[in-house]
Amino acid sequence: MAVDTVVVDYGGVLTNPLVETFVAFAELAGIPAEDLAAAFVAATEQYGESPMAALESGSISEREMTGRVLAGLPAGAGRVLEGGQGFGELWFRGRRPNTEFLDRLRSLRAAGYRIALLTNNVREWEPLWRAQVPMELFDVVVDSHREGVRKPDPAIYRILLDRLGTEAGRCVFVDDNAENCAAAAGLGIRPVLFTDTASTVRELSAVLAESAGAAGSPPAGGVPAGSGATGGAVR
Repeated sequence: MAVDTVVVDYGGVLTNPLVETFVAFAELAGIPAEDLAAAFVAATEQYGESPMAALESGSISEREMTGRVLAGLPAGAGRVLEGGQGFGELWFRGRRPNTEFLDRLRSLRAAGYRIALLTNNVREWEPLWRAQVPMELFDVVVDSHREGVRKPDPAIYRILLDRLGTEAGRCVFVDDNAENCAAAAGLGIRPVLFTDTASTVRELSAVLAESAGAAGSPPAGGVPAGSGATGGAVR
């Protein structure tokens, strides 16, 4: 079964790495990164799930999430976040689009592949993240806060396949989280773990070329990924 659909994550794949965003946020908020990390751990232990996970599934608001994090910080820390607003604004100051990988996706779309986005994301941040990526690139977008479920729950992958109207074996999935990749693989979706842009582009190109070669043809209207006609890997 030939792969004809490339599914990608947003944060850490179409953007700079999460750790860079986290460190930049801590600096902008005037909070030592280790204190901020400890506050997330404390909230996770108290509520049974990460405050970011609860926010991404839509079960709590940005204001509630901010309150949970502030409660775990040293006294007087994080004053810029008091009032429950502004977390997303500061978060996205440290987030940059991965233009190199986006260019590769454009070349794949031009070659006949469908492109889909499967993201764990936040209701209040939707205008911010959508402004960073070319939404016209995607045939289907599945966003956790709209579905009430997030990766790595298999349910959100099934929602994706249903929206695409396709089978798992026709999809390859790129994510920077190994657990999310494992969940995709469990459903028969071919995973590619994003490490860095150059390495991931090479692996993705190899997967698509292998699939096209085994099937004897590329996607309708396209050519095998990684061939000269698609520009090969972005360097």
